Amino acid sequence: MTISSTELASAYALASADEITQVRRILADAGLAGENIRFAYLGLLDPPRGAAPGADRRFRAFLHDVSGAAPKDVVVSVTRNEVESVTELDTSVTGELPVLEEEFAVVEEILAGDERWLKALADRNLDVGKVRVAPLSAGVFEYPEEKGRRILRGLAFYQDFPEDSAWAHPVDGLVAYVDIVSKTVDQVLDFGPVAVPAEHGNYTDPELTGPLRETQKPISITQPEGPSFTVSGGNHIEWEKWSFDVGFDVREGVVLHNIAFQDGHRKRSIIRRASIAEMVVPYGDPSPVRSWQNYFDTGEYLVGQYANSLELGCDCLGDITYLSPVIADGFGNPREIRNGICMHEEDWSILAKHSDLWTGINYTRRNRRMVVSFFTTIGNYDYGFYWYLYLDGTIEFEAKATGIVFTSAHPGKGYPYASELAPGLGAPFHQHLFSARLDMALDGLTNRVEEEEAVRVPLGEGNERGNAFTRRRTLLRTEAEGARDADMAAGRTWIISNPESLNRLGDPVGYKLHPQGQPMLLADSASSVARRAAFATKDLWVTRHAEEERYPTGDFVNQHAGDAGLPAYMAQDRGIDGEDIVLWHTFGLTHYPRVEDWPIMPVDTAGFKLRPEGFFDRSPVLDVPPNKPAGGHCHG
Repeated sequence: MTISSTELASAYALASADEITQVRRILADAGLAGENIRFAYLGLLDPPRGAAPGADRRFRAFLHDVSGAAPKDVVVSVTRNEVESVTELDTSVTGELPVLEEEFAVVEEILAGDERWLKALADRNLDVGKVRVAPLSAGVFEYPEEKGRRILRGLAFYQDFPEDSAWAHPVDGLVAYVDIVSKTVDQVLDFGPVAVPAEHGNYTDPELTGPLRETQKPISITQPEGPSFTVSGGNHIEWEKWSFDVGFDVREGVVLHNIAFQDGHRKRSIIRRASIAEMVVPYGDPSPVRSWQNYFDTGEYLVGQYANSLELGCDCLGDITYLSPVIADGFGNPREIRNGICMHEEDWSILAKHSDLWTGINYTRRNRRMVVSFFTTIGNYDYGFYWYLYLDGTIEFEAKATGIVFTSAHPGKGYPYASELAPGLGAPFHQHLFSARLDMALDGLTNRVEEEEAVRVPLGEGNERGNAFTRRRTLLRTEAEGARDADMAAGRTWIISNPESLNRLGDPVGYKLHPQGQPMLLADSASSVARRAAFATKDLWVTRHAEEERYPTGDFVNQHAGDAGLPAYMAQDRGIDGEDIVLWHTFGLTHYPRVEDWPIMPVDTAGFKLRPEGFFDRSPVLDVPPNKPAGGHCHG
């Protein structure tokens, strides 16, 4: 596939403030935006397959009416200056729109006026003015009266003074269910007072930090001649032999479009679109106070809208190029996330090395990688999303989890569902499970997937010494066959290839997906979260591409009963051999919180790699020059 960088830069340009303003005006002129309307989501739609680049800039908006009228799913063309479609939603069927930022404070305000809540706090001798309430997505459980209503659940934490970390003082044994639209409290469940952990968790307090270290010498990362990448069209990147477009979506965060590699005279496509399309955090404590806890940070809260403005020397180190994406606030007005996307290159140790006994050649080449990242804060947790491109054609994604673990009172030694972090302070076991959506395009859109496993050959005829082992590749022909589990004991990987594009040895060009092979969803298969987060039950799903199949959990996750998204896509059981395909790869962390994770958690990571597998005719890094350290070259 030949790619024109100039054409694609305009088609995949970041949304502008003018475009978002225009979308709001078009909707207002059509009577779809007004005083009661909130923008629960506004995002730029990808150009359809085969569309002329930049021919039509279309936006999708989820409109919530705070008065209680039915929400709407709307598509607007700013190019044609018109509303393309309007779909009125029945939330008892579709699920609710994402949680609005303005709703965060509403839960605490509503509860502060509820007699049952006030009594529960009085029974615990707690001042309601010092009680913070976490506004938590409700999920779907045994409450038929919640169907079609916008519900949040609230757990309480005590904050003694404004700088006090409330997460250190969970108010256990108490939970409330709140209707955000009617501003009423459905239930206050009080299981009796539990001692509020007293020890503070103020991680900048000298009492905890002690004297700050004075041993660290400065690390200065400089590029006197500037970075090796260029930015054109606002978001089109060329680095070494890579080219791609950086997008940003309020739901998914950073999106990479049109990832390609310059191989000789050919610019060869690899991935059409790469994003982290969903993320779920299921908690494993069956306590009635929190057995419902599971949050879809992407589909319910929209990780992109909480992207941090990054600071040089703190979040990003070195010669940094920033992009400042523009999103819509809850009223449909443009809001810039200053320095929301960080781009830089960094040294990454050894690329290739050999000291040859016979030729006397001592060969060393250093590796480097291109980094595109953003950080987001969702309540207590902070997440970094990092895409890496390497000189040898490898593509890697890494999620960094940090922040503060969600806390509870700890019932005592031996409790099997939570760790004790400090005296009387617990942290429930939980998982962080992500879904990468990889719209593959290896030398075009005729792609397939094979599963590769290591095979031990039994001792016997032809293997008399028992040393033989081989590999087995199994072609995945249909979507039903494309739902796969990782198996680290078998070294299971998946090879994406193009049977119509052959390398010089006559084999289909390919890329191999290397999973980390960590546990998938540990909740029971009959649980609510297993139905709603079905994507997290398998390491890999392969589907035929369809424009409307954007998210592994479906379009509307909040209070959706489940079986949307991948289960519905897979039920069609379309052919995937030699087709336009999408890979959905699940990966993540299973977190048994440690004492060392308190009072602020050092970064933990999860991710995956895509490495060339016969995509090139030989090593693509033979032309990498020796490094130039101060004082001259390394040996050649």
